[in-house]
Amino acid sequence: MAYRIEFTPKAKRDFNALDKPIRTRLARRIDSLAENPFPQGIKKLAGEKDLYRLRVGDYRILYQVQGKRLVVLVVGIGHRGDVYRGLKR
Repeated sequence: MAYRIEFTPKAKRDFNALDKPIRTRLARRIDSLAENPFPQGIKKLAGEKDLYRLRVGDYRILYQVQGKRLVVLVVGIGHRGDVYRGLKR
């Protein structure tokens, strides 16, 4: 049972702003979330409801899993020092 991948508008802008080699690397990991939204190495973010973090080198992918709709919603993509800024807490 595969999940559908969706992006928030901000996550899509952040993704498109990255260099092509980084986008390619991140795209492979995002696509793999469709088959397994809870791969080894993910972490649930403390203080955030249903928000997970996937590490890809120095970059992070922040996402939610909406099980009833079978959707993985990517809410943030960015460098590890910047991606957590602006999260609603």
